[in-house]
Amino acid sequence: MSCKSPVPPAGDAISPFQQMVASCSGAFLTSLLVTPLDVVKIRLQAQKTPFPKGKCFVYCNGLMDHICVCENGNSKAWYKAPSHFNGTLDAFIKIIRCEGITALWSGLPPTLVMAVPATVIYFTCYDQLCAALRIRMGDSAQEAPLLAGAIARVGSATVISPVELIRTKLQSQKLSYRELTHCIRSAVENEGWLSLWRGLGPTLLRDVPFSALYWYNYEKGKTWLCEWKNTTEPTLTITFISGAVSGSIASVVTLPFDVVKTRRQVELGELQRTNLSRQMSSSTISVMSRIVAQDGFGGLFAGFLPRLIKVAPACAIMISTYEFGKAFFRKHNQERMQRYEFSVEVHS
Repeated sequence: MSCKSPVPPAGDAISPFQQMVASCSGAFLTSLLVTPLDVVKIRLQAQKTPFPKGKCFVYCNGLMDHICVCENGNSKAWYKAPSHFNGTLDAFIKIIRCEGITALWSGLPPTLVMAVPATVIYFTCYDQLCAALRIRMGDSAQEAPLLAGAIARVGSATVISPVELIRTKLQSQKLSYRELTHCIRSAVENEGWLSLWRGLGPTLLRDVPFSALYWYNYEKGKTWLCEWKNTTEPTLTITFISGAVSGSIASVVTLPFDVVKTRRQVELGELQRTNLSRQMSSSTISVMSRIVAQDGFGGLFAGFLPRLIKVAPACAIMISTYEFGKAFFRKHNQERMQRYEFSVEVHS
């Protein structure tokens, strides 16, 4: 994507399919690099406070947060493997030494089934929407990333929410596909189709503001760095720094929503584990009020540093890989266009 021209000429344009491939490669690389950090974090948490049978916890692969349920108190599960760690670095070393390096990616494959498609939908929709909005918004085109980011996140979260609910149900109750189908049909009959999107509200409450702020600051930062470096095309360094800074800003601003969303996710996961048709016992506002009452206003900003450490590199890796992939396809398309024009000239 050019720093100065919102709508590239036909020879520079890349297709939606090429955008999907670029975002897919970014999603895989991000999950491979970020997941070990969350695996170690979960293992340290389990060591400090052992997970009881049926306990839900949040697992992040760098792309999405997923609810995981402790399976029947299984002591051999990856998040309960016996060991004693004296800190993060010690955990990395002992996990690799005792369990093999692949243990750092424990629990990753099932979550990628949803995280990668959701990321592909999100990034591709953002680029398509942003290009269209920049044309239509005229003098206000600089605000297009804000709106495009919010809309793209609503779309991807809405598509993936029922799938995440089904995944949690499958993991927690070990249902067959026939039993799962009956369970979902019963919920739809009793509560309507909206029951499949239970828990979407808290997700949107955090992710939509985050996405809007992230893309707005990213595009602004990228343009500023391009001008500072006197270049029309963003380098890998420029996109990496812009992604890290914009991700950090968005994560700090939306941290209270993240705290609420995490608690609601755990509550929803345990509710799904027991009975799909039950109503959630608390609203987002009541959860926020309870946090303030128990821990003070600062409770809404709990986990500030861990979230920043997780989000900043994930955003930087994802966006720089995505932009690199788009640049690769753009160059490929330009070369193909040049060959075509040369061929036309030769035969004319």
